[in-house]
Amino acid sequence: MAGPGSELPSGPVAPMLLSWLTGLGAGMVFLSFMQKLLYPYFWDDFWYLLKVVHCGLRLEMYRLKGELVTVLDKFLMHVRKQPQKPFIIYEGDIYTYQDVDKRSSRVAHVFLNHSTLKRGDTVALLMSNEPDFIHVWFGLAKLGCVVAFLNSNIRYVSLLHCIRSYLLETIEEILPSLPADISVWAMKESVPQGIISLKEKLSTASDSQVPHSHHAASNLKTPYLYIFTSGTTGLPKAAVICQLQAMKSSAGLWAFGCTSNDIIYISLPLYHSAGSLLGIGGCIELGATCVLKKKFSASQFWNDCKKYNVTVFQYIGELCRYLCKQPKREGEKDHRVRLAVGNGIRSDVWREFLDRFGNIKMCELYGATEGNICFMNHTGKIGSVGRANFLHKLFFAFDLIKYDFQKDEPIRNEHSWCSRVKKGEPGLLISPVNAKNPFFGYAGNRKQTEKKLLCDVFKKGDVYFNTGDLMVQDQENFLYFWDRIGDTFRWKGENIATTEVADIVGMLDFIQDTNVYGVAVPDYEGKAGMASITLKPNMSLDLEKVYEQVVTFLPAYACPQFLRIQEKMETTGTFKLQKFRLVEEGFSPLKISDPLYFMDKLKKSYIPLTKEIYDQIVLGKIKL
Repeated sequence: MAGPGSELPSGPVAPMLLSWLTGLGAGMVFLSFMQKLLYPYFWDDFWYLLKVVHCGLRLEMYRLKGELVTVLDKFLMHVRKQPQKPFIIYEGDIYTYQDVDKRSSRVAHVFLNHSTLKRGDTVALLMSNEPDFIHVWFGLAKLGCVVAFLNSNIRYVSLLHCIRSYLLETIEEILPSLPADISVWAMKESVPQGIISLKEKLSTASDSQVPHSHHAASNLKTPYLYIFTSGTTGLPKAAVICQLQAMKSSAGLWAFGCTSNDIIYISLPLYHSAGSLLGIGGCIELGATCVLKKKFSASQFWNDCKKYNVTVFQYIGELCRYLCKQPKREGEKDHRVRLAVGNGIRSDVWREFLDRFGNIKMCELYGATEGNICFMNHTGKIGSVGRANFLHKLFFAFDLIKYDFQKDEPIRNEHSWCSRVKKGEPGLLISPVNAKNPFFGYAGNRKQTEKKLLCDVFKKGDVYFNTGDLMVQDQENFLYFWDRIGDTFRWKGENIATTEVADIVGMLDFIQDTNVYGVAVPDYEGKAGMASITLKPNMSLDLEKVYEQVVTFLPAYACPQFLRIQEKMETTGTFKLQKFRLVEEGFSPLKISDPLYFMDKLKKSYIPLTKEIYDQIVLGKIKL
């Protein structure tokens, strides 16, 4: 009961206020229920888009202040704020922000004093994952040079192709083929004739700050890096990465919830955008610490995570699969990893990874190195690369259009316009090219740049970037990667997704890796399916089980007609399976020394593909 002097409402006001409060509470509960029922991802979308807006506003504020802040500028800010904080941990050695700054300044002074390099020149960097990769990269960036990352796995032909894309630096075997005006430097004290030792000159170089005027950006759309695409279907192409793209990419880890307190494990190659732009650039954006691994090792991964208290790691799908294939051992959930950021993980591997290694938030994303469109799975929906709605499209415009797999081109109607697919149908992902979403193309390769553009798509004069990827958008607006258009083939009037077939074949316990592709067969439209497989150590091939597996889980038209057994699967630097040579070799036992097998429906097994059977197929005596 209220005492004397009480201010509590009395009389008819009290019941009325209580009624209002009750109604307000009921209304809030009802609205919350309806939001969860009709818009279950509203708050996930809201907070994600808020981060996108925040990132855009920050860049705009820099512009209005007349400041063009680059990734290098961000790094130098952290050098001033936290010079003694570890930036890189490599094989137990710690390199602070100040250490990396001084070492990279030495690199810059060497080139200032012993070369003719100047602002805007291009220098190619051929180096594996190690601190000096970053030292040389940053040192050249301090001079305003454009750095081209070369894949450390490529050799003679591809390497020469990269150089002829107007890029610089390589290795000894192609020295005689290089133009006379190209100088070659090596991070070794003892070098062959014709190569200059950078390491030798670093010992006497100054580590003083390089004047800001050397690298001050005049325009965020000027080239910063050249990063070569994997070249799964041919020679590499040098994608132009401008300062603005690098800044946007560096915000990826922050957008997924990483902080300056995180320790981020990078085992992906730095010569690709995932390791360099998202990984190293992301650490710089946060002011975080990076544990750099020379090369991914499934057997050492979790030991490293525990040793260095890793909280975040970068992945690609194959990396997670390799970890799941490791022998089980005690304490697999005894670690501090809370986030994993990457792309390409299959749904089954995703589930297995979480079940086995604990509650790690998998932050799947999508984006091509040279592309102008990206997606981020901010909800954690298994299998999805991201989610789109009308608000998302304001910032990241895209369309999914109908595609003709037989002609290998978008379908156009009688008016020559493209058509959008319905939800649930696979379509080619395209993104408009405009001032807000530019496409910078490939260095020294106008033809390849133009090949990536689609013109007059929905109206006269519009231009779209062709990602070359097929995607599906479901009824909840989640996006799923379906396949590459080059990897998708048509057989028996149906479109075959190679990843789907590979997943089914790969479920067999004796198969290590599966690479599915289509091969041309005389007098047949489309391409017949072929699966190249490798076996697990000490395991034997069971052809009847392979047959049973594919006919049980795949439509008849999707079953591989041929098998090829390889000792080792060829992959690119980012673990993508190489298909080009396999497609070219086809299924001929005269060209291929690997064991080949043919699907025999009568024997309900795969049988050896002999020259006699091959001839009968070619002559049409055996029907596929």
